[in-house]
Amino acid sequence: MFENREGQRVPAVTFRTRSGSDWLDLTTDDIFAGRTVIVFSLPGAFTPTCSSSHVPRYDELAPLFKQHGVDEVVCVSVNDAFVMQEWAAQQGAENIRFLPDGSGHFTRGMGLLVDRDDLGFGPRSWRYAMLVRDGVIEKQFIEPQEPGDPFHVSDADTMLEYLAPGADKPLEVALLSRSGCPHCERAKSQLKARGINFTALELHRDYPHGALRAMAGADTFPQVFINGEHVGGADDLEGWLANREAA
Repeated sequence: MFENREGQRVPAVTFRTRSGSDWLDLTTDDIFAGRTVIVFSLPGAFTPTCSSSHVPRYDELAPLFKQHGVDEVVCVSVNDAFVMQEWAAQQGAENIRFLPDGSGHFTRGMGLLVDRDDLGFGPRSWRYAMLVRDGVIEKQFIEPQEPGDPFHVSDADTMLEYLAPGADKPLEVALLSRSGCPHCERAKSQLKARGINFTALELHRDYPHGALRAMAGADTFPQVFINGEHVGGADDLEGWLANREAA
């Protein structure tokens, strides 16, 4: 069973990172001293759960973490600096620092370096997350030792619930749009005016026309989805937002 290290200091190591085309060495103190930092560590760059769930949700909630006193969100993986740099670019997660632990010194110091020869990976990090204040681990969420790659407690939502219980989470908004559509622009303006982030999917670039009918049962633009709910077009969105603000 892995040791929970709450109350202990993080390992003192130097991370060999890349900044553009240059090497940049960062010490543990550079990352943690005098700061509040969320760290989540995972088995490997470009791997499925890490790329599709772990990183995107931390990136999405990072601004909310900062509202509650967190200075930085850091992703650690036992990968070299070049791999982590490319993965960061591929993910587009601008709210996260990707920190390579290429030799596993930090992960070994955390007691969470494991052998993943079963996958041909070699030594990698067990999946975990922690809240660190001035170099001291305040809270740690370590995934249970189960077969495979468990992902139950190191997620961003669990960390947010610990840091700020009951905090309102950002809306998850997707908008099916098409170029030159004035109603689409009106819907986007409504969301922007309220500071609501959204993903705009454009016809023919991101999806075929048949997908509009399949997902929304409609032929008109835009079609807005919020937190998995089909809201409808621009007028429907206006009503939805008015009801939310009146509540």
